[in-house]
Amino acid sequence: MAEQKLSRDATRTSRVGKLPIALPKGVAVSVANGVVKVKGTKGELTWTLPSQTAVEVVDGKVHVKSDAPGRDGARLQGLARALINNMVKGTAEGFSRTLELVGTGYRAEVKGGALHLVLGFAHPVVFTLPKTVSAVVPPDSKGTQIVLTSPDRALLGQIAAQVRSTRPPEPYGGKGVRYRGEKVREKAGKAGKGGAKGGK
Repeated sequence: MAEQKLSRDATRTSRVGKLPIALPKGVAVSVANGVVKVKGTKGELTWTLPSQTAVEVVDGKVHVKSDAPGRDGARLQGLARALINNMVKGTAEGFSRTLELVGTGYRAEVKGGALHLVLGFAHPVVFTLPKTVSAVVPPDSKGTQIVLTSPDRALLGQIAAQVRSTRPPEPYGGKGVRYRGEKVREKAGKAGKGGAKGGK
């Protein structure tokens, strides 16, 4: 029984979490007082490590360890490694998300760090962007596409979701703001239902 309890409490490692993260050229990682800082050409990000988790930078590679007992060790190690890897990639290359505006007269414009959206409401919707998120409306899209970029993957996803929520795609006709490539389930309108009923 003692041996069984010992094996359960022993720290486990994550198969992915124990893989070192190679730092691309121009990206630097520092760790102090439990805070990880990643700086690259696309920006700078910081993240506070969970307890019982440590990060070490050796020979241009980031190593993540956890001394939490049992499965928590593998879970925390895997989580920390995934988030730091995203920080490294984000500060080196950046992440992007494209939104599309579907609807007659719908268009977007970037003015002074804010998105101005014409979405069929009485007034344009003004969406202020965080400093670490930038937006571009491609000229060839005629205002119907928004490309959001940021080194912070989580924040980028959050902002993209908030912009989409200003006018989510409608089930009838699909008008609204959607992610590029998003499949919108469209329902038959009342005319379609009436026609089907009359045909019976």
